[in-house]
Amino acid sequence: MSFRERTQGATGNESYTVKVQALKDRLESQIPSSLRLEPSLVDNLPLDVTGIPASCGLLTSAELAITELDATAICAKIARGELTAVEAVTAFGKRAAIAHQVTACLTDFFLDEGIQQAKGLDEYYQREGKVIGPLHGLPISIKDHIPIKGRWGSGGFFSMVEQSVEDCDMTAILRSLGAVFYVKTNQPQTIMHLECQSCYGRTLNPYNLNLSPGGSSGGESALVAMKGSCMGVGTDGGGSIREPCANCGLYGIRPTSKTLPMGGGLWYQHGQDGIHPSIGPMCSSARDMRLFIEALHGARPSLIDPDLIPVQLSLPDLSQKKLRVGIMLHDGVVMPHPPMLRALEVARAKLQAAPNVEVVDYVPYQHDEGYSIIRALYYEDGGKTIHQMLAEGGEDILPLSEWIISPPYVKDHDAIGMWKLHDQRDSFRRAYSDYWNRQGVDVVLCAPYPGTAGRHDTAKYWAYTAIWNLVDYPGVVFPTGLKADPAVDVARDLGSPMSPADEYNRSLYDPEIFVGAPINLQVVARRFNDGMALAGQAVIEQIIKA
Repeated sequence: MSFRERTQGATGNESYTVKVQALKDRLESQIPSSLRLEPSLVDNLPLDVTGIPASCGLLTSAELAITELDATAICAKIARGELTAVEAVTAFGKRAAIAHQVTACLTDFFLDEGIQQAKGLDEYYQREGKVIGPLHGLPISIKDHIPIKGRWGSGGFFSMVEQSVEDCDMTAILRSLGAVFYVKTNQPQTIMHLECQSCYGRTLNPYNLNLSPGGSSGGESALVAMKGSCMGVGTDGGGSIREPCANCGLYGIRPTSKTLPMGGGLWYQHGQDGIHPSIGPMCSSARDMRLFIEALHGARPSLIDPDLIPVQLSLPDLSQKKLRVGIMLHDGVVMPHPPMLRALEVARAKLQAAPNVEVVDYVPYQHDEGYSIIRALYYEDGGKTIHQMLAEGGEDILPLSEWIISPPYVKDHDAIGMWKLHDQRDSFRRAYSDYWNRQGVDVVLCAPYPGTAGRHDTAKYWAYTAIWNLVDYPGVVFPTGLKADPAVDVARDLGSPMSPADEYNRSLYDPEIFVGAPINLQVVARRFNDGMALAGQAVIEQIIKA
């Protein structure tokens, strides 16, 4: 299959098709000829394209070295005067252009603007001898529905594509901290798929082009995996930071909701409060997650948005106690695929042998019921707004958009029906909290998805991430260093399926299809215990990779 066929975008009426082509032409015209890959290469891409930036000859050795650094190292080098902001954004911008040509990860490319912003920061540093903030000169990529002044963005539909008049709260704060913007990244129709296909096209997983980079922050995950960014900003209402990070072997955190700024974002259900999404970093190292969160908290965003909770990140000292880890091999509804089970089993064996960890089996609490509740909460209008947005743009509904609003979970609620649904949510949260207390765990280690990166358009079971959105528990995903291997990850005899969803998930597994897909795990902590999630992840990763 050609690159063009793999990345085909959503379809619609003739007027829609013409207008979408204009969007695509605008984006393609932003990539300079000096950064264009040879057509023969693009037409004959390998399954794993992560090595192309280093081998294509378009980056200097110095630029390649810069793009191998994580965000913490970039900030430190700029603060010491060892690297300029212009050098940093130029290197990552050039690599982002290459990444887009093999994964279709971008929606806007404005490296010239980023270089101008970086020049101002370098002039300040030369004049004042100091940085303006903790993210001074750091190139940060931004998901499409998070506005940057003057740049393109959308709320998940063609009818919502616009040039933003102002920065939103997140980008305004990042800018004040010294961050540099140069690209925006793709997301799916509705921004509610664990997939990434929009009017701009379908984004591909750089480790295996036949697989999805995840969603809804899939453009970010593909870009960061290609090292066209070392830190991106994603959002997560059901797994949209954690699942794409997991699909592409990255680090990411879904913080407790209302702790980081989301005001001013492009969205189509303003006022809907059944589930509060979260916003957070997608990055190439564990320490970068902490860098991002501490920098944002330090800006005191609750003074800008009174809806935010004024918390600070506090990491417990786990050297003084045993970390009690509950390991959840499955959620009682869907059994993970063999590669994920292998990673969980390796983790359990290593953690059980570690002197500073106490391991218990975590038996999940009614995750099937919880998943049913959150699916109903996503679209309390029965999906009317989705159909309205599609009709306004002449855009066809995509299969996963149709699935997310499908009965019996989704129906149109009147006010009393919404109250009852919210009461179900709150009762489940209380019951889950009581259950967690009885389990007595500090963190739960589990799969972020019932498999590695999936085939396109097949992500129909979100509960490994969405259940934690329902109870609003922070979750961190991290790479285990393992990858799917057909020689090892053969199909297992697991007996009868636990549910129809389990039967469907089993039907998707073929060891050969998932070759090379990274395997990540997820660490979850109680609400507002974001520091425990990060600290627990650090301990667990160190033990697993020892």
